[in-house]
Amino acid sequence: MAVSRTARWARWLVLLGAWAALSAPAAPAAEIDTTQSRIGFTLKTRWGQSLEGRFPDWRGEIVEVSEQRRQVRLHLPTRDVEILDHPQYSKVTRGKGFFDADQHPWVEFVSDPYTDELLRDGGLLGGALTIRGVRRREVFALEPATCERPTLDCDVVASGVVYRSDYAMDRWAFALADRVVFTLHIRTRPPPKAP
Repeated sequence: MAVSRTARWARWLVLLGAWAALSAPAAPAAEIDTTQSRIGFTLKTRWGQSLEGRFPDWRGEIVEVSEQRRQVRLHLPTRDVEILDHPQYSKVTRGKGFFDADQHPWVEFVSDPYTDELLRDGGLLGGALTIRGVRRREVFALEPATCERPTLDCDVVASGVVYRSDYAMDRWAFALADRVVFTLHIRTRPPPKAP
């Protein structure tokens, strides 16, 4: 059965539309404002002392993966990690028994796609965390937002528990507990104004 000229044109238009959608540039990423954001962690010694760690120099972005969903991507350099007020523990966390900064200079996190509703209402956000070349799924709990435009007008606050032994960081087991609590306070830069 012959295909009509109108039907052929309709097919071409559908194919052209699909090609245009696939080849369209991705939506711009929202840059995380690292001057207003912070990422840190808490670990305990075997004697009950709490140690506060932080990544002073890092970068991240929030990428639109669809019209309704976004994804956060974080890159945390291990060479700069520090334990506040404890330079000796800072050396330990950068060393071979912990982050092994010489061999593994980055901790990386790529979240699952999420909606703005999760940022406003709070909830669980999973994603892939890579430490020392070991990639595992972890889940972070987001607190409900305290403003109408989270990341712009207030921090998005998240926390999650990570076990060092899951990432081959158990060399200091006699001195440091296995459990590490990561805490994130995230802000983004305002979008550029249209000309």
